[in-house]
This record gives sequence, structure tokens and C-alpha cells, in this order.
Amino acid sequence: MIDGLYKKHIDPVWEHIARPLARHFTANQVTLFGFAVSLLLCLAYAFWQSATWFGIGLAIAFAADSLDGAVARLRSETSHFGGYLDAMTDRYQEFAVLAAIGWVNGLWLAAFLVLAGTYLVSYAKARTAIEISISNSDWPDLMERQERVIYTCILLVVAGLFGAALAPWFNLLEAGLWVLAALTHATAIQRFLRARRLLLSSAKEKQPH
Repeated sequence: MIDGLYKKHIDPVWEHIARPLARHFTANQVTLFGFAVSLLLCLAYAFWQSATWFGIGLAIAFAADSLDGAVARLRSETSHFGGYLDAMTDRYQEFAVLAAIGWVNGLWLAAFLVLAGTYLVSYAKARTAIEISISNSDWPDLMERQERVIYTCILLVVAGLFGAALAPWFNLLEAGLWVLAALTHATAIQRFLRARRLLLSSAKEKQPH
């Protein structure tokens, strides 16, 4: 939603930040660097189990998800493969983060449901694009990747700082994951309804008059 509604305002900010990187690195290198850092952070979380530092580290690492696109624009090297590589690493990043959270905290079911909702959100638009031509930017839905990243980072930091101070029977991280699971599946349904409208409209336009 944030990217879809405010992309034209956000992109110049990322391009300003990415300008030094663009002098020395390609967009794909920035993508792979951010992916490698996020995997290392997941391993570090599995060993040291600091949710606060995990959340802070992920916030920094996930910035590469926006910086790679800015570097590509600055270097005039946008490509179909670059976009594909970015999308694939995004999926693996989210998988690694949720696997790390599930491993450290034993929250496998909640993490699985978040991951399932995440992939359904992505697939809902990708499958529509197979059926008809669609705009990649006109899908301002509730919990897109950027919203999920921001939510997860904030949840980890807040749970790490204040989770122990709450009632012993209340697990803030678990509750937050269940909320995220519900929101991602609500977003998948939101995209399903939009896809249904677009596909039915396209079918009507192709009918002979």
C-alpha cells in the first residue's frame, strides 16, 4: 500500500541515498548483498536470540530491497532479470525470517500461516498477470511486502524490549504473529476480489457486441 500510493514521493529519497552505492555496485549486487546480510542476521538470531537486535538489523538489511531499485534507475540498468532476482530473494528473505522466529520461539504454526499468507498475496497478483495484462503499481493493498517488513521489524523490537514486562501468560511476539497472519490472508482475499473484478471486466470487453 505504501509503495503503491506514495512511490513517486519515496523513490527520489531512495535514489539520493543510493547515489554513492551506484558509483561502485550494480543493482543485482546490492540485492544479493542485502539477501546475504538478512540470512546472516537470521543465523545470529538463532544463536543469540535477541529479538530487539534482530528487528533493528532486519530494518537495515531490508533497506537494500528499496536501494537496489534506486541503483538500477541511477545506473540505467533496469532489467527483467533484475526484477525477477529481487522478487525471488524477497520470498527467501521472508521465509528465512519466519523460520528463524519459529525456531527460536517455537511459534511454528503462526509463522507458517504468515508465510502462507505472504506467498498467496504475491501469487494473487502474479497469477492475474498471466491471465490478463495488469499494472504492477495499481495494487495498493493492505499488507504488501513493505508493510509486512515494517510490521515485523517493529514487532521484534517491541517484543524484545517490553515482552518480558507483560503478564507471563501473554506472549507479545506470538500475538503479533497471529495478527500478521490474519492481515496477510485478508490482503490475499483483497487481491482475489480485485483480480475477480479485473478478470470479469476483461471477459466482458472481449465478448462480441
